[in-house]
This record gives sequence, C-alpha cells and structure tokens, in this order.
Amino acid sequence: MILWVDGAHDAAENMRRDERLLARATEGAEPVLRLFAFAPPGITLGRGQSPERELDLERCAADGIAWALRPTGGRAIFHADDWSYSLSAALDHRDWGGAASRAYARASALIVASLNRLGVPAAFAPGVARAAEGARGPGRGTEPCFTSTARHEVVLHGRKLVGSAQRRTARALLQQGSVLLGGAHVGLADYLALPEPRRREVREQLRMRTAHAGDYLGPAPPLATWGDALMAELPPCSSHRDAMEGLFLLTLSKNDSYTRDPSPAEA
Repeated sequence: MILWVDGAHDAAENMRRDERLLARATEGAEPVLRLFAFAPPGITLGRGQSPERELDLERCAADGIAWALRPTGGRAIFHADDWSYSLSAALDHRDWGGAASRAYARASALIVASLNRLGVPAAFAPGVARAAEGARGPGRGTEPCFTSTARHEVVLHGRKLVGSAQRRTARALLQQGSVLLGGAHVGLADYLALPEPRRREVREQLRMRTAHAGDYLGPAPPLATWGDALMAELPPCSSHRDAMEGLFLLTLSKNDSYTRDPSPAEA
C-alpha cells in the first residue's frame, strides 16, 4: 500500500486524479490510499447523477461553486471542511481487493481505526438499510449523500461522520469517502435543484443526521495529521508519499506523463 497525502485541489482535479488511480489499479499497480481536500470548496455528484437535474446550476455559477462528477456512485456532497480519501486496488489484490463487501469493510475499518487513534470515537454504523434509490416523490428526487447511512459506513454518536462509495470495474476498484470536520456540508441545500421549502427540510436533515469531528480535532486540522494516524495503522510494508512525491502515481505507463488541468481561476 502507498499512502499519498496529496493535498488540496479543486473538485474537477480531485476527481480526475482518482480516475487515473483507478486506471492504474486496472493495470495491476500497487494499491494507493490518497488523502486530499477541496480548495476552493466544491460539490461532487455520483457518476449516475445529472448535474442539470440535481443542481441549481445558475446559483452555483453565481456563487462560484464548482462541481464535478465522481468516478464512484452515491449522491451529492458539498466539500468545504472535510478530509477526503480514495482507495484504489486491483480486485485480485490479497489485502485490499476481493468481494465488494469485504473491500468496503476493510477500508472502513482502517478509517475508523485512524480516527480512533486521533481521539475521535468513530464507529461502524449498525445495519441500517439505505432508503430505496428509486423512491421519488415531488421535489424529493435530489437527496444528499449525508442524509442516509448504510452498512459499513462510519458514524459518530450514531450520526453519519463518513460518506463513502465504491466503484468496481472488471479488474479494479475505487472507493472514495469524506470525513466531516465541521458543519459547512449543510450548505449543499442551497445549491440543489429544489423549491425553497424542500431546501430547508434538507438543510435540517443534514444537521440532524450528521456529526463532525471538529470538536475532537480542533479547527482546520492538517491533512498530514490524518496521514500520520493512517500510516500507523497500515501494514509495516506500506510506504508514504507527500504531495509532489506522489505525482508518479498518476502515470499509466513508462512513456506517460501527468499534467494538472488548470483550475477555472487559472484558465
């Protein structure tokens, strides 16, 4: 396992990097656990969601809120004060591959152990069934990720702390997730394609059904803090890479190179 403490990027660049890591895992490369954050804040959507249907795109543009589709599934998340991770691995890898439930549980156990090491009393969620994805009533088709909890997800005092989703191809998997560090994620409600009364309901659901680790970690904890805790939980054969040191992980062959796309502010 390679632990890559990558740092902060905009939403599109973060998702592009995870796509590359999934492609690299498909080639049989060593598993990579990438840690990252979002700067500036942005929204990610599950790969099966339609931005035009899910988001108020005019309001996003007016407020300068960028969005991107995740390589994995799930639903919308507003990333402003969270730690995010991705785990890419070949399906036939002895430790990090295997069946979906096994791989999901192994990754979630690692996240729980690392947070516990930092003094956050995170735990596995009980077996709560996810609300049926197909249940759609008037004004209720758009739901955020953090309003529901599923098996193997991570909670704090019974409320959702970590949202995760996994994608599997014929030869590899990618699991992505985010740990809430504050309450800014409720701002997602402002950017969903919903009437105002429904937005207020979603905002309240997000407040009531989630918890964040900020009370235990303090304001703006460095991503490297989590990296150190994860490194202590990984097998001794694991290696660590900081931001620039890990860029080679985004190449797909000896003759390939990786160039970061300019952010909207740089373009």
